[in-house]
Amino acid sequence: TSVVQVTATDADDPTYGNSARVVYSILQGQPYFSVEPKTGVIKTALPNMDREAKDQYLLVIQAKDMVGQNGGLSGTTSVTVTLTDVNDNPPRFPRRSYQYNVPESLPVASVVARIKAADADVGPNAEMEYKIVDSDGLGVFKISVDKDTQEGIITIQKELDFEAKTSYTLRIEAANMHVDPRFLSLGPFSDMTTVKIIVEDVDEPPVFTSRLYSMVVSEAAKVGTIIGTVAAHDPDASNSPVRYSIDRNTDLERYFNIDANSGVITTAKSLDRETNAVHNITVLAMESQNPAQTGRGYVAITILDINDNAPEFAMEYETTVCENAQPGQVIQKISAIDKDDPPNGHQFYFSLTAEAANNHNFTLQDNKDNTATVLTRRNGFRRQEQSVFYLPIFIVDSGSPSLSSTNTLTIRVCDCDADGVAQTCNAEAYILPAGLSTGALIAILACVLTLL
Repeated sequence: TSVVQVTATDADDPTYGNSARVVYSILQGQPYFSVEPKTGVIKTALPNMDREAKDQYLLVIQAKDMVGQNGGLSGTTSVTVTLTDVNDNPPRFPRRSYQYNVPESLPVASVVARIKAADADVGPNAEMEYKIVDSDGLGVFKISVDKDTQEGIITIQKELDFEAKTSYTLRIEAANMHVDPRFLSLGPFSDMTTVKIIVEDVDEPPVFTSRLYSMVVSEAAKVGTIIGTVAAHDPDASNSPVRYSIDRNTDLERYFNIDANSGVITTAKSLDRETNAVHNITVLAMESQNPAQTGRGYVAITILDINDNAPEFAMEYETTVCENAQPGQVIQKISAIDKDDPPNGHQFYFSLTAEAANNHNFTLQDNKDNTATVLTRRNGFRRQEQSVFYLPIFIVDSGSPSLSSTNTLTIRVCDCDADGVAQTCNAEAYILPAGLSTGALIAILACVLTLL
């Protein structure tokens, strides 16, 4: 195979004898290379040169005039020949098997091991890929390649559990990514090795049987009422006994207690759904032999409602009645609220109290839709006679048992315009100097303003 051609020049007259007739010979570089005497073409002299054995050669080529005869003059040059790589070497693992120990607490995606198959080639010819061809832990591990170092990186895909499985065996293949078909006869360009991963036991905290416990209790429950039970166990082979406690940061008012041995949760104080309808508490489970190992369980306690709140006015009403009001005139529509939360919704019943039922001023009409209407029963209200009326209204809910309350509606008598809009509600407005009417006073003020 031709490598390169060298050319020597001679300043002598080429037409004069052999003074400028040059022949080439190789002084250094045999037996690997040769040079054609007349042309200076350098060629390989041995087949199957091996870059992995020697990748660079220094040749010394001589050019001699006088056709190489005695008395001729000569000059030399050096030629550096570098062999380029071809993929003629398969990857090979230096060991048939590997073993690594890893703790069961190692997080998912952590690196378990790095293995590397040796490849005498370089560059793209040495690039390889790794894959797990057989494993007794499907999906537990995966292997990828480090592009810079061509190492196979084994990582965890799932959490390890010493109590479930103490070791895994992986069959791993390394194969060249760029195979040269000319060298397939040398055999497969891949290699196999076995990796055994030993899982080491780690003292683990207790584990609860459920990630979240849901419990319910009535707000009428007495102190000491059992609400429910949590359970945790030590996942280690030692299976140490577990003791329970409540994280008081999640139960600052200490509404609940827990039995340290059984995990039974009970009430420690009276409960009020209207104050707190759901209590989210954290239960701690500690190993008796090693209290530093603590597991956490979460409990949501829902407080069931009872009818323990009486209904009341939905707001503070500012009710007025005009002096010229007519009988049967609506002066106020009222509604009620109740802090309880009955399953079928609220139903309120409105009436006047017994002492107010026969009054001659106002009456009450229950609208059967959780509202009631206050109406006048007469006309001729006068502020100078009575400026404020107090109407006691009796409200009953539909709970079992039902609760009731008496709420007082304050009604003020007001002077109104023609549209029934209150102008003034103060009784003092009637005490006018010298018996002058409001109209007279306005006229006098208008005159004063005109004069000014």
